[in-house]
Amino acid sequence: MERTLVLVKPDGVQRALIGEIVSRFERRGLRLVGMKFMQMTEDHAKEHYGEHKDKPFFGELVSFITSGPIVAMVWEGTEAIKRVRRMMGETKPMDSLPGTIRGDYGMDMGRNLVHGSDKPESAAREIRSFFADEELITWSRDTEKWIHDPFSL
Repeated sequence: MERTLVLVKPDGVQRALIGEIVSRFERRGLRLVGMKFMQMTEDHAKEHYGEHKDKPFFGELVSFITSGPIVAMVWEGTEAIKRVRRMMGETKPMDSLPGTIRGDYGMDMGRNLVHGSDKPESAAREIRSFFADEELITWSRDTEKWIHDPFSL
């Protein structure tokens, strides 16, 4: 099982889309193993977006992600990173297909509702940045056998 970080950004929180976003991942068959409602500090935001520190939009990223509360989550499942990224849609909502979170609810690139880890190394780093090991729950759902084909794993 692979784990990935998902953030509902301040625009998703303000627009009351937390439940909708969580529901989509649950219905897809991913398993929630950690969740926090929090306010990111400027230092944490700068660390989180560190790969963009030399880009002209870095300040805007930090300012936006710290402008209101966020929901940080860790989702687990087969190819969780790839599944979550497809469900989120493209970074630019106008390029996102209907049926994706950004395609259904996003309007502008700067207000694209969610963040998801892009690769296993990023996921591991980002998860550690938001959650201590003891905050993540290992569990299984009785419906797993109806979600995953054991012969395709």
